[in-house]
Amino acid sequence: MATILALETSCDETAVAIVKNRKVLSNIVASQIAIHQPYGGVVPEIASRHHLEAINHCIDRALNVAKIDWSDIDGIGATCAPGLVGALLVGATAAKTLAMVRNKPFLGIHHLEGHIYASYLCKPQLQPPFLCLLVSGGHTSLIHVKAHGQYKTLGKTRDDAVGEAYDKVARLLNLGYPGGPAIDKLAQTGNSQAFPLPEGKISLPEGGYHPYDFSFSGLKTAVQRLVRKLEQKTAPLPIADIAASFQETVAKSLTRKTITCALDHNLNTITLGGGVAANSRLRTLLQNSTEKNHLRLCFPSLEFCTDNAAMIACAAVEHLNRGYNSPLNMEVQSRLNIADILEFRLNERERERMKID
Repeated sequence: MATILALETSCDETAVAIVKNRKVLSNIVASQIAIHQPYGGVVPEIASRHHLEAINHCIDRALNVAKIDWSDIDGIGATCAPGLVGALLVGATAAKTLAMVRNKPFLGIHHLEGHIYASYLCKPQLQPPFLCLLVSGGHTSLIHVKAHGQYKTLGKTRDDAVGEAYDKVARLLNLGYPGGPAIDKLAQTGNSQAFPLPEGKISLPEGGYHPYDFSFSGLKTAVQRLVRKLEQKTAPLPIADIAASFQETVAKSLTRKTITCALDHNLNTITLGGGVAANSRLRTLLQNSTEKNHLRLCFPSLEFCTDNAAMIACAAVEHLNRGYNSPLNMEVQSRLNIADILEFRLNERERERMKID
């Protein structure tokens, strides 16, 4: 029963958590949303600086809330990829330093693997295989979780991630940053059938389209044209109806392709992960569709949808329980396909072995 303290600093949240097996003992998140709002998005240099300022306080709070000390910690985890390199370095360097000083194993974790493990925190009995719909500001993927550490991407976005599309549409409607929560709240007061909007399809060279891939750039452009057309009229812009119509199109696209993918691959369980997994309309449509198709749906509580360290710690617990840990010279990477995790870890192990030899 491993107990892990983990750090997550891949973007604009400084997060530290302590997890024992799949039970959260503490989950501390210092958000930078207010800091980046004036810029309409995350500024990497500012994010890294604030991670440095907040990380020690978050570590102390995590230990205090969990009411344990360093002797109770079995390992130190940190997000090592993907993300903003400067931000990743803050968390990874702090975790490696703690591992050396406290004589604990270090575990480098893939950020998307963490989002997959967020569902384990709410459904401790969850086991592979299953299909994970991972939707966030930087990622939109359908991932077949074959077994622990074994992943295959069955579908992905070809342009904007769904979270990016929400942010861009929110800017068009002057709703501020981040766009997801603002549009979700406003859409609940609007008419989702007011404006028919196109669902993106991925054309292939030989004709037809990829059944599981996503596209949101065309939808964003359609909303932009709609706004410009409506602005020419004297009536106030119906932003609630536009937000609701946009959200309905996104949620239907994500739901339809997820259900199709699960049925085609004989996967009876679907999980959600990522910040957009908190979207109310997406959760409702997926719930209804899985029940209709006799599938099981597992999604994390809202606190584990956005970036947090509890999901990173949960993944690290699994690795440590299986006898795996990372070398202290493990590098951070801005990009790393989740399907390449095993190869990446094997390469790190081989480099460490060669260094010893």
